[in-house]
Amino acid sequence: MTDITPTAQNPTPNGPVAAAILSCGLGCFFLGVLAVAADGSKALAAALNFSNPSGPLSGVTTVAIALWLLCWAILAARWRNKSVAFGKITGAAFTLLALSLLLTFPPFGDLFLGR
Repeated sequence: MTDITPTAQNPTPNGPVAAAILSCGLGCFFLGVLAVAADGSKALAAALNFSNPSGPLSGVTTVAIALWLLCWAILAARWRNKSVAFGKITGAAFTLLALSLLLTFPPFGDLFLGR
């Protein structure tokens, strides 16, 4: 019977999984930042208006998804065969998620816009 558990000398790389988790946090954060930025800038809102019925939100979500996928591809390529500090990566991802939730809540977004 073969033992498939990783040893200390040969750990299983967790880089691709960490890349997916961190890129999700980054994508959410990009969504929050873009939502606040489009709310504060008429020029950016007009540039992000990809579809009139939904307004700038169509561009905000499209650009955030594109940035999420780009981050995922870059991180996955860089961490393909590496083991990274998974706890720190997960903590950073959840911190970014919490910040993005705050940014999409209008009273917090308005604080950044000086309203």
